[in-house]
Formats: sequence, C-alpha cells, structure tokens
Amino acid sequence: MCAWHSCLSEICAVAPGFQNTRDTITFSPSKTVWGLGSMAPSSRAVEKPVLTKPQLEPEREPGLGPELQSSQCLVFSLCFYGFMAQMRPGESFITPYLLGPDKNFTQKQVTNEITPMLSYSYLAVLVPVFLLTDYLRYKPVLLLQGLSYISVWLLLLFGHSVLHMQFMEFFYSLTMAARIAYSSYIFSLVHPSRYQRMASYSRAAVLLGVFTSSVLGQLLVTLGRVSFTMLNYMSLAFLTFSLVLTVFLKRPKRSLFFNRSVPACSGASPSELDQMHPGPVQPTGRKLSRTLLAAWWDCILVRMFRELGDSLQLPQLRLWSLWWIFNSAGYYLIVYYVHILWNVVEPTTDTTKVYNGGVDAASTLLGAITSFAAGFMKIRWALWAKLVIGGITAVQAGLVFLMHSTNSIKLCYVAFVLFRGLYQFLVPIATFQIASSLSKELCALVFGANTFLATVLKTIITLIVSDKRGLGLPVRSQFLVYFVYFVVLSFAYFLGAVLESLWHFQWGHHQPLPLAQELKSPSEEKAIQVLSLQDGALCNLQPEATTLAPEDSAWATGPGLREQPEAKA
Repeated sequence: MCAWHSCLSEICAVAPGFQNTRDTITFSPSKTVWGLGSMAPSSRAVEKPVLTKPQLEPEREPGLGPELQSSQCLVFSLCFYGFMAQMRPGESFITPYLLGPDKNFTQKQVTNEITPMLSYSYLAVLVPVFLLTDYLRYKPVLLLQGLSYISVWLLLLFGHSVLHMQFMEFFYSLTMAARIAYSSYIFSLVHPSRYQRMASYSRAAVLLGVFTSSVLGQLLVTLGRVSFTMLNYMSLAFLTFSLVLTVFLKRPKRSLFFNRSVPACSGASPSELDQMHPGPVQPTGRKLSRTLLAAWWDCILVRMFRELGDSLQLPQLRLWSLWWIFNSAGYYLIVYYVHILWNVVEPTTDTTKVYNGGVDAASTLLGAITSFAAGFMKIRWALWAKLVIGGITAVQAGLVFLMHSTNSIKLCYVAFVLFRGLYQFLVPIATFQIASSLSKELCALVFGANTFLATVLKTIITLIVSDKRGLGLPVRSQFLVYFVYFVVLSFAYFLGAVLESLWHFQWGHHQPLPLAQELKSPSEEKAIQVLSLQDGALCNLQPEATTLAPEDSAWATGPGLREQPEAKA
C-alpha cells in the first residue's frame, strides 16, 4: 500500500531540533581591576595588576569537526543501505512470474484472491509498525523490514498455493509499512540544520536504487534472457546483503514521540509544542506522580490533537489533505493492478518481450523529474490549487480510461508512465502546503492520519471491486471503475473552484487569505528561508513542521521543515 510517507523538523540548537542562542560573556578590564594601593607606601606608586576573566570560547556549532565526519559516515552508510534495499530486479516481473509456467496461477486468482490481501494486511500493520518505529528507535524496524523482504522472496520461490502467496503479500505489506523507519532514521543522526540536505540524500539513494534495479532487471530479461526465477534468486541475494548492512547501522538514542529528552532530567530544551504552550514549571528532581505513558499522553497526543483541530481551520490544509487521501487511494489501486492489466492487454510466453522493468524505470525517472520541477512552480496555490488539482486529476482520469480501453501495450505503458509522473508532481506540493503550517509533531500526525485514511478508503474499494467476496471484477472492468472514480474527483475539485470564484465575485473583493494560503511556491519559500538564516531571523520561526524541499518530499516526509535553515508530494 501507500508508503508512508513520515514527517520531521530542524534549526539552530544546543539540543537537536530546538532554537537557542548563547551570548559570549566578556569582562571589561575597567571593572575587574583589583585595587591594592592601600597596602603600599604612599611615596611610591604600586602598579595595579589587572586581572581579566578570559572570554569564553564560542561554543562550536554541532556537527563540526569529528562530529561532522562521524555523521557523514553514518549518513553515507544509511544511504548505501537505502540503495541496496531497493535492488530487487525481480520485483517488476512478479505478476508475469505468478501467471507464467513457473507458478501457473490464473488471472482470477491473482486479481481477486492474492492481490487484495496486500490492501487488507497493510491496513492491519500500518499503525502498529508506525508506533513501533518510534518506540524501538528505527533500527529494529529496519531489521524487521529486511527479514520481511527475505520472507517475500522465499515464498515467491518455494510457495505453490494461493495461501502461500497471500502470506507473501502480508510480508510485503510489512516492508511497505516499515519504509517510514528509513525515512525517519536519517534525521535522528544529524543536526537539525542539515535535515533538508539529508532528506535529499536519502531520497536520491532510494530513487537511484529503484531506477537501477528496474533497468538491471529489464536488461537481464531482454538481453541476457535470464528467467524470472533466476531474477528472484538474485533479488534474494541482494536483500540478504542489505539485511547484513542493517546489523551494522547505528541505533539512534532519540525519536520523535516516545524517546524524547526530558528537560527536568536531562536539561535538554523543550519540544516545539512545549515552547508553544509551556506548562507549569516542575521543580528539578521532583518525582513524577504519573506514569510515563500517562505523561506522554497528556503532553503529546492531547495537545497535538488540540493544535490539529485549530490547524484544520486553514482551507489549504483541508484541501491538500483531502487530495492526499482520495487521490493517493486511487493512485495505489492503479499501481497494484496495472501489471495484471498489461498481461491481459498482451499475454505472451516470450519473457524477452515483457518490458515491465523498463516501464517502472521510466516512470520512476519521470516521477523524480516532475517532483523536482514542482519546487520551481511559481503559482499562487491559494488561488489556483483547486483548478490545478482538478485539471491534473482530469488528465489522470483520461489516462486511466486509455489503459482500460486500449489493446496496444505501448499505449498502455505510456499512459501509466504519464499517470505516475502527474501524481509525483503534486506530492511534493501537497507535502509543502500541509507541512508549512504545522509543527514537526503535528506534521507526523497529519501525514500519518492522511495515509491511514487513504489506506482505509483503498481497502474499502478493494473489498467491493476486486475481492471475490465482493464484485470480483476482472482487471479491465476495475480500471473502468477507477476511471469513474477520478472523474468524480476532478468534478468535485472544479466545482469547488467555481463556487469559490462565485463567492469572491459576489462579495466584490477577495477576503484575506489564511497563513497557509499565502504561501509562496516551494522554491520561493526555500529562498526566503535561506535569506532569513543569513539575517539571523530563523531563531524566531515557528516550526512540515517539515518545510520539506518539494523535490525531497515525494516519498518520505521528514521532520519539520519550517525550522530548517535550508528549507515533501
């Protein structure tokens, strides 16, 4: 299912992620002269020694010197792991492998019994894995992801029944839910001022791994005439190596929610929410009367939900959250079933004519390009967001209908590449618009809630349309349903834009736009933040919560970008 995307934040600090300034203490010699004249004869002047307290050496910025070298090594190792974890050359060919002579499952079994299990299991594991990721501090969940990947390919290679393949989908859903661990992990290793750059590094490593894996798989199939079974063995070898790499990763000491520094005990700076809504000061060393769980509930969740309720009054936050929920659900339904559709459009026993890997590589590359280009769009999203979303959704609807109706596999390939590129174009814009008005904790909560609701919607549609216990439609008929789904969404966006325009016209003037609606394009916002850093103004900013760089936010959301000195889909 949808990957989780996860949210994160940054800025000048003594404790990571929090703002602070320290003044250098200077002692004036004129005020520190100790007079000794009363102890000397009056006939002779005694030289008065001047004792000046030396200036305190300015504190080194976190992340310099050996610490910087250490963090660079950790970031490189994590990015290398992210690259290797994507090296699964057989993944693009799983559907033809299941439908081919190696496994010999029928299209009905794959469409209506095996694939729907992915949606159900992902919904079941999404929230537990998200909470365990933070509670266990990332590394154990990365190990779980590695073991789940290996289980997937072992079942692919040695499983023979529908039940085995359903278990395979369950383990694959675990790997999807655990992707948040990698997205969040890297931000716990570096200083908040470097979050933006680290997000780009980790994102680039993942995209490069996906692209390389797809190209490698296609070359081996087309030119090397390697069988799908051999590709799966190669994927298993790569995944085993990535699991070994996970063992050597450093386990962070802190995380966003459960493993936070307690000011009373460690002297660390309070969280952003603590700064926004400070509570009564507790005496140092005072024994807590409540359990840690109760304290966490009161200090984090209750206040976060209160802040979230206030944030939902922003029209832009509501609009882009709705887009995230409804359009993401439709997008992943297309991604799940498009490989089955390709096999229906052009069934073939000649594996060298199956170009799934090449299409996946092309769509990944186009998605990366459009995500990057979104950061340079100079549009006033507060005024044009509904029209842009409605237009892109309408084009996506047309592409889905083309995939449904065409008998040309090449047209089907091109339509899917364009469909995926359009979605990836809007993801970083949505990430930026949502994140810009939230603290890092609220950002994680909003993106998590949006992903969960999208998963629920996708599961309901799967149960009704795809599952054999529902309508059990064949894949072509499913794409017709998805076409209607996107048409309805585009109509809703256009209707909202028209009603908003009529409202403004009726009142004869534009009402002042809320904060989230006055945001500039992602590229303009980034430039403004860099200038603010030079002027020393960032220390006064409120925390996507991540001002995710649009080109980095398409997959995983990092900490609050709003605080980043160098400021997500």
